[in-house]
Amino acid sequence: MTWPASGDGEIAVVGLARSGRAASELLRGHGFSVYASDAGTSEAIRSSASELAALGAATDFGSHDLARIRRARLLVVSPGIPPAAAPLTAAREAGVQVVSEVELALRFLGSDRVIAVTGTNGKSTTTALIAHLLTGLGKDAPAAGNIGTPLSEIALRRNPPDWIALEMSSFQLHDTPGLAPAVGVLTNLSPDHLDRYPSVDAYYADKALLFANADRDSIWVSDASDAASRAMTAGVAGSHYGFSTAGTPPAGEPGPAADAWYDARAESLMLLGEKIADRAEFPLMGRHNIANALAALLAVTVAHQEYRSPDARHLMREALGTFRPLAHRLELVLDRDGIQWIDDSKATNVGSTAVAIDAMERPTVLLLGGRHKGETYTQLAAGMKGKVKHVLAYGEAAAKIAADLGTHLPVETLASDFDEVIRAARRAAAAGDAVLLSPACSSFDMFANYEERGRRFADLARGSA
Repeated sequence: MTWPASGDGEIAVVGLARSGRAASELLRGHGFSVYASDAGTSEAIRSSASELAALGAATDFGSHDLARIRRARLLVVSPGIPPAAAPLTAAREAGVQVVSEVELALRFLGSDRVIAVTGTNGKSTTTALIAHLLTGLGKDAPAAGNIGTPLSEIALRRNPPDWIALEMSSFQLHDTPGLAPAVGVLTNLSPDHLDRYPSVDAYYADKALLFANADRDSIWVSDASDAASRAMTAGVAGSHYGFSTAGTPPAGEPGPAADAWYDARAESLMLLGEKIADRAEFPLMGRHNIANALAALLAVTVAHQEYRSPDARHLMREALGTFRPLAHRLELVLDRDGIQWIDDSKATNVGSTAVAIDAMERPTVLLLGGRHKGETYTQLAAGMKGKVKHVLAYGEAAAKIAADLGTHLPVETLASDFDEVIRAARRAAAAGDAVLLSPACSSFDMFANYEERGRRFADLARGSA
């Protein structure tokens, strides 16, 4: 794409929360004229508008000046703005190019020190692990993007970091045409966001944009045991590396066709033909987190030749052992009276709930519910056998969950009173059980986001709410 010069018209920014604010500040710092707007009217939005106005940006909150947006040279969109939002529709109808906040930041940072991560599940943990491993190697390596820190905040730094671990959602990839990472990671693929995409193919098409600028110098890491990932990466230019947790080959036979894999017999994580760590050294539960660890280890190792040395492997092994679960991702929030309470509120699709169920080692009371995202819950039934003793279905999706799963195991249908959901969980759980919040739904029927849902779960479990 062709970027406007700093004196060449106005750039519109939609969103005045953290990402939009950082994008506007970055643009003003480089001399661009900025119009930033947000439909919200919260105190935080008002404060952001005031501070940006002090920097010389034109701002609106509570509404958008669509005529002004139609005249813009470019529109920068913050994460979470729906693609059909009025400002984006107005811009596209007027021929104004829409780009993500990430695309803007890459304009000033470049991509040559970026390890970009996408996929359906495991993105945030893998991104955080990559940043943690690089930090363990003595590098300045923040995690940014969809994981929570806007990339524009990184671009505002006086000194650029050594590396950036960048999580990319499908929505961000859609509007980031300039991404050409030093290493690109595809964690896995399964249907998701069918409430916002017309089909699985359309969702996968946005994921495939990770590879849009592939050339012979590109480096890619993906799940060698995931058929959808193999299909997406087939024929993509560059060097390819695979990770796998698919199992251990018979004695005397070579390992799976992967560069990083899990030796289940020896309970060891293998990297480029050698053991790098015992499973017991990595504190996160679940086979899916072994896959996340293998993906991160492999991505860092292939990013630069110096990270393949014995000293580097030793430092990464030490870092692996000090990593802790991200909030709301199979996070043990309470262990009391013999019952574990586990917050996996980030599991907003059926695939991520399936891997959470697989990780359970106790009889489990499963909390499913929220806003339906277009998937069927029958996909969970097989994995629940022998693991889930009781399902609590709540929120807007409760009836659909009960219809899909009620013939497979006990399902108790509740309304949208989350306090009552937790009371029901207490009644259903006994010593030796686990209560797992892994909703397979978005939170927007009852909560502002999955974080609020997870915090409420933890507070109620502890009896502090």
